[in-house]
Amino acid sequence: MKRRLAKTQRPICCPPIMRAMISLLLLQPVLPLSSPFGGTTKNVATQILQGAGPASVDMDLYNIPRDEIVGEWKANFVQKANENTAKVALACQSPEYFIDSITINFPRNPEEGLGLSLVELAGGRGDGLGITIVSEVSGAAASAEGASILYGDSVAVVGLVRTAKKLSEGKAMVEEYTIATECLDYEATVEAISSLPPANAEDFEDTWVLKVKRIRRKPKISVRLLYPPSQNEEDVTLELFAGENLRQGMLVRGVKLNDPLAKRFDTKNSGNCGAGGLCRTCSVVVQSGIDLLNPQRVSEKQMLADSPRWRLACKAIVGYGMKEGEMTIRVNPNQW
Repeated sequence: MKRRLAKTQRPICCPPIMRAMISLLLLQPVLPLSSPFGGTTKNVATQILQGAGPASVDMDLYNIPRDEIVGEWKANFVQKANENTAKVALACQSPEYFIDSITINFPRNPEEGLGLSLVELAGGRGDGLGITIVSEVSGAAASAEGASILYGDSVAVVGLVRTAKKLSEGKAMVEEYTIATECLDYEATVEAISSLPPANAEDFEDTWVLKVKRIRRKPKISVRLLYPPSQNEEDVTLELFAGENLRQGMLVRGVKLNDPLAKRFDTKNSGNCGAGGLCRTCSVVVQSGIDLLNPQRVSEKQMLADSPRWRLACKAIVGYGMKEGEMTIRVNPNQW
């Protein structure tokens, strides 16, 4: 792997002050959560976006401008599930961005190494922790089928799939190797990659399998709310992120759904079920943009069988499939 940018050289878009700010994020040692100095975070953005389901659009639509990438990278202590310890993980500064994971495969060329040039944004701790991103891509890495490695990506995991050219008992022998490189400085990243088996084109065919982290903006959905004329309320337009629950997203933005004329599906009486999907107090009519919502599940279909454009806001996820766009909905439909 050739290094075209020296460790002390800054990318053009990284001013000295920003570089210092990023470096400060990595000055504390990794500590167990029981320590008063071991602050942790949970990636709420990722949790929200998981509700959007599998992407049905080209995710490169949400790549951020090149000149914003360097200033957005940071590292956080993230709690491991069911463990009283934390790990260091990549994160981004803006609440409107998120870290996406992309897997990229391409054949190994013994003549060119990995085909990536890297630049270190943060490091110098002495323990190998830091932030290293891709500054240039060449060779097989630049012509990988499907997803591509881009400037500003950070390589989190490097894998190597090695297939023997000679058959053993009529079968091709396959070995897999992986090494984690997330939140390592330049030297530690190179050392980790160098620990993988060297090329041996005579006996093996190797394939690189890289998991890279990329900063992308969250898809947004503009939701226009129309109130019944009897309520004398002005129309409201909200901006939600893909993966947000419609009812919860409205509540946190100060809009409460509670149609007093709605009847519960289970008791046939009035009353709010608290987002349990048993009442119709949060029902809405989707006038436009219904394709931006998740498909109805069986219970919701049964409750709203006679009203095909109605949805229970407590069961509706906006931006499903990581789509963005505009919606218009009528609230309190029983009062229209």
